[in-house]
Amino acid sequence: QVQLVESGGGLVQAGGSLRLSCVGSGFTFEHWSSNWYRQAPGKERELVEHITHNADSTTYADSVKGRFTITRDDSENTVYLQMNGLKPADTGVYYCNFAYFANPKITYWGQGTQVTVSP
Repeated sequence: QVQLVESGGGLVQAGGSLRLSCVGSGFTFEHWSSNWYRQAPGKERELVEHITHNADSTTYADSVKGRFTITRDDSENTVYLQMNGLKPADTGVYYCNFAYFANPKITYWGQGTQVTVSP
């Protein structure tokens, strides 16, 4: 049974940092690329950062360039999102997502973790 457990969200002041974690189980972790999405109130879910299944490439949204970093530790079945220089505009629910490298339409989603950045 596939399970994704997210943690690390919370309330932080602008300029602060948080590190989100997503631990996966029930699937072969290294065969899946990893993504972090976020959804702000009243807005559509957007892709924040992506890392390939073999960690040879990452991509990111322009809005988080230079502030957020996605990494993965396959030995721990964990993907991380390090968020520095947080802004109120970063507030939202953050979701980890895994897409099968051979067919990205096959995906798993975490339950989401709330990140709130106060001015």
